[in-house]
Amino acid sequence: MTAFHDLRSSRPLQIWPGLIARPLHGQEATLAQIELEPDVVVPEHAHANEQTGILLAGSLRFTIGGEERNLEPGDGWIVPAHVPHSVQAGGDGAMLVELFAPPRHDWAAHERLDPRPLRRG
Repeated sequence: MTAFHDLRSSRPLQIWPGLIARPLHGQEATLAQIELEPDVVVPEHAHANEQTGILLAGSLRFTIGGEERNLEPGDGWIVPAHVPHSVQAGGDGAMLVELFAPPRHDWAAHERLDPRPLRRG
């Protein structure tokens, strides 16, 4: 088993319609490169994982626990465990990286898609 992973050749997970993730699962956390198609809405939800992220490209309108912000590349967030949150991608979509602790074991049930090129910022 290797400690290195090539996200370019990995089969992304379809987490929500219009949202794919390329996860790296560790013992204590999951790190994921996430892509959202233009104008995709992820409805309000909550989970047991703390979620920390940074926007790399595109734009997002993020609501966390009732607080809403428009985010640009370089902006970050922390969603505490069990706090309701939702997001809408801007007209150009979005690419981000998020860390989930504990790991997202529940993602194992999501559909794996064919490998595709990583979105470029």
